[in-house]
Amino acid sequence: MKLVAIPKEKFESYRLDVIFDGYKWDPQYLDNSTVASYILVITEDEHARLMSLTEKLAEETVHAEQFLIKNQKLIKPLALPGKIRRELSKVNNYNADVHIRLMRFDFHPTVEGDWKISEVNSDVPGGLAEASILPEIAAGLFENNLYSFIDLGDKIAGAVKRKVNPGGGIVMVHCTSYSDDRQVMQFMGDKLQCLGFKIIYAAADHLSFENNKARCILDGNNGAVDAIFRFNPVEWLIDIKPKRWQGYFNTVTSSCNHPVAVFTQTKRFPFIWGILEKHGITLTVWRDLLPETLEVEHAKGKEGFIYKPVYGRVGERISIKEACKDDEYEKIIKDVRRNPKNYLAQKKFISLPLKGEHGEEFHVCIGSFAVDGTAAGYYARINKTPRIDSGAADIPVLIERG
Repeated sequence: MKLVAIPKEKFESYRLDVIFDGYKWDPQYLDNSTVASYILVITEDEHARLMSLTEKLAEETVHAEQFLIKNQKLIKPLALPGKIRRELSKVNNYNADVHIRLMRFDFHPTVEGDWKISEVNSDVPGGLAEASILPEIAAGLFENNLYSFIDLGDKIAGAVKRKVNPGGGIVMVHCTSYSDDRQVMQFMGDKLQCLGFKIIYAAADHLSFENNKARCILDGNNGAVDAIFRFNPVEWLIDIKPKRWQGYFNTVTSSCNHPVAVFTQTKRFPFIWGILEKHGITLTVWRDLLPETLEVEHAKGKEGFIYKPVYGRVGERISIKEACKDDEYEKIIKDVRRNPKNYLAQKKFISLPLKGEHGEEFHVCIGSFAVDGTAAGYYARINKTPRIDSGAADIPVLIERG
């Protein structure tokens, strides 16, 4: 694995292509560019290893979800919000074969020479365009066909094509007032529209459910729909409060993803592993790759643990001290003390930094996607600190031939 600098004379053109062709409409976070000036190159052996681990993790994850949806008396350690738990208890028609299952495992290289995962983005993983168009643009910067890549968008579109009626209507559910959400939906919508599907961009409250089937109530697009592509996290639905949010749980309309993903989206998932294993659910790869994870109260007095929010995203509020600015670390610790159930403790691993062209060091996270259990591409980000957060830059992943 190595960082390859984009030639300086090509970078501005590359950046514009990323913005206008790669759906990267928000290429800046505060003073930081979120478009990296590097390419992450992995070897074919590293690629094969990541694909194998991703598919094994996906298999274990899906088996756990399918068991839990039928055995909800056992889910208490997950501490899911009451409103979500009540809706899940009503689900009696879940058929995994009907739905598209998209997830992303975040891999980190460590100084020990192996991989660790920090989490699975199980419910509504982002980085779809970045894992599809960025590597294509980056590969075109080099002659002699040096690198290969995977187009995640094609993998997702293939899964949709297999499970949704040809020419069917697909509602792209997202927070419509946010450009960073819309760019994700616009990318997949354009991809699916090219396959002949009718695409409707809508908010969560633009769907109603009759006889457990989804219907669009958006002006000009009224009627039954064939699929839901959701980019609203399940736990956000409670705060957004659409009138019919409960319908998402018991719908037989094809979904990407169905709300059962919340079982493994919560970072409290490890607290139920022992129960799952007693019932024959294998979690060997999860145990190998995820650092030891404890309740906050059980980590008191133990060294080497960091705190993470149960439903945190993009690295927010993770107590890696050297990555925190100003008084951020003290604020996180104070919040952990006040609201321990909103956090968990996890054994800290030492991220392996990669060298830039001038000897500077960067930390990398490779998000490896699975679509219906098959490894489907990479979304990577790099940062100067070991916490991969909002200040990190998106970097394309290419595979070195031979």
